Amino acid sequence: MLAILSGTAALNLLPLLGLFFYCLSRPGGAFSALGREGFEQLGNTLLLLLLVAIGVGCLGTAIGWLTACCRFPARGLLTIAQLIPLAIPAYLEAAVITDLGSRHGLRLHGISWAAAVLILSTMPYVVLLSRDSFRQSGRRHLEASRSLGLAAWGSFKRVALPMALPAIASGIALAGMEVVNEFGAVELLGVPTLSTGLLQRWQGEGDPQGATSLALTSLAVVALLVAAERWQRRLSRRWDQAGPGDRFEGWQLHGPRAWLASSLCLLPPLLSGGIPLIWICSSWDQLRQENLAELIGLSGRSLALGLGAAVLALFMALILAVGSRWLKLPWLQASVFMAGLGYAVPGAVLALALLLLFAPLGVPPLLLLLWGYGNRFLAVAKGGLDASLERLPPSIEEAAASLGKNWQSVLTMVHLPVLRSPLLLAGLLVFVDTVKELPLTFALRPFNFDTLAVRVYQYASDERLGAALAPALLIVGLGLSSALMLVPQLREETTGPLPPVAN
Repeated sequence: MLAILSGTAALNLLPLLGLFFYCLSRPGGAFSALGREGFEQLGNTLLLLLLVAIGVGCLGTAIGWLTACCRFPARGLLTIAQLIPLAIPAYLEAAVITDLGSRHGLRLHGISWAAAVLILSTMPYVVLLSRDSFRQSGRRHLEASRSLGLAAWGSFKRVALPMALPAIASGIALAGMEVVNEFGAVELLGVPTLSTGLLQRWQGEGDPQGATSLALTSLAVVALLVAAERWQRRLSRRWDQAGPGDRFEGWQLHGPRAWLASSLCLLPPLLSGGIPLIWICSSWDQLRQENLAELIGLSGRSLALGLGAAVLALFMALILAVGSRWLKLPWLQASVFMAGLGYAVPGAVLALALLLLFAPLGVPPLLLLLWGYGNRFLAVAKGGLDASLERLPPSIEEAAASLGKNWQSVLTMVHLPVLRSPLLLAGLLVFVDTVKELPLTFALRPFNFDTLAVRVYQYASDERLGAALAPALLIVGLGLSSALMLVPQLREETTGPLPPVAN
């Protein structure tokens, strides 16, 4: 068990460790080759981070509060609709608005449009996390504040918001990581960032030193995001003693307030889903021009990569999640934790690390691509398994061990039956994320091995987005399928009779 667990953790840590050692071995320091363009790309990335953080922080928190603690028309339906932006990749949104703008003689580009697209695509992180935190706030806290003369706004500002700040900070940090990782949207909208500059220096200019400098800069930005989130969590630590039956039932909104709340909650799903829908309807006549054999090939490659990545990520996640329960060695626990941080690493950085280390050794590009998928999406698979195993009492495993059962027997007889549903859900999420992934696929794919995501980006770059209608429809359909997996949980939280509460 120790050898398997430590080997799996090392396999996921090896690319980034190799990247650091490669940079340290280069003359002039790790950040010496940034240059003027590199600092411009860093500035654009930081500005995008600031704009997106403000946008998702304000709008996401407001929508999270309204859907959790207020009652207004179509509240349950609008809560579920917040999942729609998760199904539409940011690069597809960017491609759609640039194509629609060009049809009407408009050139939509620049950092403001990039920020708007990224705010729409990443807002669900803050909405879902803040909403869950607001719902966990006990009735006693908010009703005590009202008994002291605070209205709804005062209760939100002085009671609910401070308790939800850690969740909001986590959502903003996740959105920031997506901004640093984004390649297709910023490239299509003409905004040079660290992700686009990295691939340009590596593939376009053949400058590995400059590419590694940008890669380490991206990692430094991500590390600052994680550190800021942890600092905010410690600073805003609160204890909530509310039980499951002590949920606040919410304020009933009437008149203009109710319609304003409905309109605000409708805006993100309407824009993120409505704009692509308009484009699909206006481009429907071009669907017949697609080459069916080519579309089948693109779909087959995307589906095969998704299935391979799902199997690999689930296998490694199962080893790390179960093994960390059996072996409590401090160094091993730290290694397992670090191995699960791959989702925070931008796809372009991970691709560069794999290419620098293993391409000279003759490792096939397809194997590197699957390795990158498994590394990046390991956290997606491991999170659900950890949450399920935390609800399993250690006494069950101790009882099995006292009966002479080894870890293989406990895995097959105890853990796998308990983890059947989380494994299926995690596999679906990894599969869909793999199909939508662009930077990692674009950098590591073998020659003449395009996928649905790469083909949509290529058509958009060539201003032939109408030809990408069929691949775009398949990507959106797969994204909606993953988002629909969260509907039962949201429906359970939003339905059911609620007693009327005075406004």
